[in-house]
Amino acid sequence: MTERYPRVEVNLEHLRHNIRTVVEKCGAFGIDIAGVIKGATGLPEVAKAYDQEGAKWIASSRLEQIEDAINAGIKKPMMMIRVPMLSEVSEVIRLCDYSLNSEEVVLEALNEEAGKQGKIHNVIIMADMGDLREGFWDKDEMARVCKRVEDEMENLHLSGIGTNLGCYGSINPTPAKEQELVDVAEKIEAVIGRKLEIISGGATTSLPRIWEGNMPPRINMLRVGEGIILARDLELFYGCPQPELMKDNFRLKAEVIEVKDKPSHPVGEIAVDAFGHKPTYVDRGIRKRALLGIGKVDYADFGEIFPLEEGVEILGASSDHTILDIEDSPREWKVGDIVEFEIDYASVVFLTNTRNVHIVYK
Repeated sequence: MTERYPRVEVNLEHLRHNIRTVVEKCGAFGIDIAGVIKGATGLPEVAKAYDQEGAKWIASSRLEQIEDAINAGIKKPMMMIRVPMLSEVSEVIRLCDYSLNSEEVVLEALNEEAGKQGKIHNVIIMADMGDLREGFWDKDEMARVCKRVEDEMENLHLSGIGTNLGCYGSINPTPAKEQELVDVAEKIEAVIGRKLEIISGGATTSLPRIWEGNMPPRINMLRVGEGIILARDLELFYGCPQPELMKDNFRLKAEVIEVKDKPSHPVGEIAVDAFGHKPTYVDRGIRKRALLGIGKVDYADFGEIFPLEEGVEILGASSDHTILDIEDSPREWKVGDIVEFEIDYASVVFLTNTRNVHIVYK
């Protein structure tokens, strides 16, 4: 077989268009982009697109993805965007030019290791502005730690501060919330006696401030993944359409392995499914169904993949199968046919991270 399934098809031309567009729109506000590659599991072709279309940094939460980008020949500064574990400090210094930090003990370890490796490592200190993930809640403590990095940690450079919004606590990056971060930065600048180079106002969820033209001055870096890779969630969840961006950069295709008429309600005593859950079923009589050779092991949640074919409905999934109702489809389905899906950020993360799914570039 020359074509293998399941597969994710990546439209690199459309992806590059999105990168250029976001880089240009943010650049008009004096904001540089860290191109986050973790959403596509660090695929080197995706990293190269970020590199070639104007991202200032290549960023990931996974060190192996950063190493893959380096091995692919990318020379841009590499940024670790998950607070480092103590156990990986040596690799952070070896691979990354920048890291986001929120623990003094980790900063001490980074400083020591950077000295051993003969490097100056750039750090961005994270402020928790209410989303309650990483970052200093006590801003006086944050200022003290920044001052200590500035004055005592000779192998670290305090590049700036940043925050994360909308990932755990669902906090909206409003103009007022972004201004709070600028106020924290200016407090720290008063303590250390100089301007910070970077004030990182968040990730994709902060892009509406660009599209609406109300990002506070001095925010000068965003860390963007989904808003470029898929450009889907901001319109869906934040009511922020991005008509300039392509939405078909990633598509899932899966193969039909069975087509049969079957009852729509399981027959027998119902216990639990393969994952220990007890779903509910609707009895709609005998319906035409199709099985696909892909399942939860590949994409995690069938609610995060969306059939593009008219009259096709996902009924459920097991580890390696997806069950479709095709009774109302105008198409005469047969074994070997291909079903195409739109996918969101959650499913791209899983699909690009499994060897069972083939990646094809268009």
